[in-house]
Order: sequence, then structure tokens, then C-alpha cells
Amino acid sequence: MRIAGAALILTGLVRAAGAQDDTCRPGPASNEARTMAKFGVPLAFGPGVAQVTSTTVQVYAGIDLTYLPRVDDATATPTFCRPDKPGPENTDLLLVAPRPRVWLTLPGGWGLEGSWIPPLRMGEVKANLVGVAVSRTLDLSRSRLSLSLRAHATVGRIEGPITCDDEALQDSASPCYQGTRSNDSFSPNILGGSVAVAWTASGSIRPYLGAGYNHLAPRFQVNFLNRFGGLDRRKVIVDLDRMALFAGATWTANGRVDLSGEIYSAPTDAVTARVVGRFRLRGSEPGPP
Repeated sequence: MRIAGAALILTGLVRAAGAQDDTCRPGPASNEARTMAKFGVPLAFGPGVAQVTSTTVQVYAGIDLTYLPRVDDATATPTFCRPDKPGPENTDLLLVAPRPRVWLTLPGGWGLEGSWIPPLRMGEVKANLVGVAVSRTLDLSRSRLSLSLRAHATVGRIEGPITCDDEALQDSASPCYQGTRSNDSFSPNILGGSVAVAWTASGSIRPYLGAGYNHLAPRFQVNFLNRFGGLDRRKVIVDLDRMALFAGATWTANGRVDLSGEIYSAPTDAVTARVVGRFRLRGSEPGPP
């Protein structure tokens, strides 16, 4: 009985140690953390348009196209969790990410926003991402300025062959050699807040400037079967905090269509650009203060 009990305890300890080994927590200066921070820049649910106030309910639908900055090979090469891999991870899977969006502007300056990228495969990538935001916009007295406070979140996952793509499977120096193409997943988990000012430059153009703070808790899950039949389910966990800066302008055409351009940046990581188009489905034209 004692021997059996000791064996069970030993087995439990071995399993616990194995589970610990499957989780990697690289520091903020590691290449793994820097790579995931770069991903966080285009995936953060930035405003995309100049916020406005309205006395009626406004409903908009549209889409934004966000540029995905390239991760250089040196940064994309693991330094902590996979030091045996000689080359970079397969991080540049798409050039532009399309994101459908909806806006609901309420009386009193309140606004709600939502976005969903459905799980449709684009090339080697399949994403299922949700973005939500709530905002309050205040018209500044006796001016054409407005001040907006906004909280946002991005959750979901992106799947693709990030650790072991077809090229890595042919590299005899790589642990991916002759294995099965990986189907890894990345969850951005971004929560942030921002403040912005907007003003009317003309009757139809409204520029805006803003700054914010994002907390990133990205989680990366390896899913790779090697040539010996071993399944790699390593997890990478990082927690980061970043400042964000953004600027853009919204042009209203025909009173119902808005076109916007925005530059969004985490100064320590990357800069992205997005183009947003939306159509007003309900409500009268809000108009500037």
C-alpha cells in the first residue's frame, strides 16, 4: 500500500512538472513578448472615426481595413520558449485585416461599438475576433471642439501555422523537420481606454487626436505534431502595458457616408494605419457642435 501510494504521488509530481514545462512565461524584453506586442497594435479596437454627439439615435454599419505591420526576422525568432528553433516564426500571414464594425450613437453623447471577424479562413489564417467599446463624447462650450472618453476590448483567437509552416517542415535544423504543419492559436486579450479631441475643420471634415493606455494579456498556444508522433501543446503567457497614440480625420459625404483614415501607434512597438468606411442606417445627420 505504501509503495502504491508513493507511486501515485510520484506520478502526480511528474505530471505536474510536465504541465509546468508546457507553460512558458517570457519576460517583457524577450522576442516572444515583443512579437505579441506588435500584434497588439493593429488588433486593438481603436476609434477609427471622429466621435460626434447627436440628439437622436444613430446607427452605422461599415468596415475597417487595418494594415498588419511586418515583424522583422530577428524579433520573430524565439529567444526564450523555443531557443532550439534556428529561424523566425511564421508571423506575416496577412497584409491587411478586414474588420466589420457597427456603431450606435445615443443622445447625451453616449456611444456603443461592436465588431466581429467571423471564423472564415483567409489564406492560412482563420480568425474569430470580437471588439467592443463604449464612449462618452462631450461638446466643449462655445467651440467646435469635442472631448471623447472611450473604453475598448478585443478578445477571441487567430489560428494558423505560426510555429511550423511548410518551410520550417523542410528545414533539417528545425524541431519542425518532417512533422505536421502546425495549427497554433493566438488570443490578443486587449483592454484599453483613451481620450481624444475632435474639431470641425470644415463642414464635412473632422480631424481628431488622442492618446490611450492598453493592457495586453496575449496567450499563444502551440499545436504541433512532430515526426515522432509527439504533440507539442506549449503555452506562451505574457502580460504587457502600453501607451497608445492616434490621429485621424473623418470626411462625411452626402450626409450619410463617412470615410476615415487613422494612424494608430504603440510607440515602443509598431505603427499601423486603417481606413474606415461606414454608412448611416438610421437617424438624421448628427452635425458638429
